[in-house]
Amino acid sequence: MFSRQALLRSARTAAPQRAFLGQARTFAAPASSDKVKPPVALFGLDGTYATALYTAAVKTSSLEPTAKGLAALGNLLQKDAKLVSILQTPTLSPADKSAIVAELHKSSGASVDTVKNFLSTLAENNRLGLLPGVCTKFAELISAARGEVEMVVTSAQPLDNKTLNRLESAVSKSSYVGAGKKLRVKNQVNPDIVGGLIVEVGDRTIDLSVSSRLAKMNKLLTDAL
Repeated sequence: MFSRQALLRSARTAAPQRAFLGQARTFAAPASSDKVKPPVALFGLDGTYATALYTAAVKTSSLEPTAKGLAALGNLLQKDAKLVSILQTPTLSPADKSAIVAELHKSSGASVDTVKNFLSTLAENNRLGLLPGVCTKFAELISAARGEVEMVVTSAQPLDNKTLNRLESAVSKSSYVGAGKKLRVKNQVNPDIVGGLIVEVGDRTIDLSVSSRLAKMNKLLTDAL
């Protein structure tokens, strides 16, 4: 877990921000001679940083350990709203940034320098607040590189593994998943759908929810009247 002592240090306000650790490196603008082609195009500043990190990891043959490190950080940030708030503080001192980078790198468990260098770059460029988005978009790149297709199943209540496995088996054999692709299943819970399921595979949606059926029925009745 992220050091509470580091959190307190990071919460301090500071004088106008200065360059951190000397001249800033930048993952956001890869060299034009870069030969690495990301598996998907990402947008936004967090997407730019995620793509640059992917490029750096491929070049240094550290893609898998980097992916594990970013996944660990993503999980940490999802559980710690206070940490996310601190990363977005615009007046962190160089000492605060250094402490945060050290703690984040430790929490990532990454055994490669790519993650630490990247975190230092975000700190130098005053972009630590982008880290949650970078983690999410880097996961998209890794998933695409592995040939995975995400299937999000929304249900009114959590589904058991047996049901999810049956859905995965059925959808894997359908035209919704391309040849050679791997299906990655995620279950979301939304009581508002009342019952049934909403299945999203890539950019396709299959709405089998009770709420959707009720809405269609109400529309038919309204139109008839």
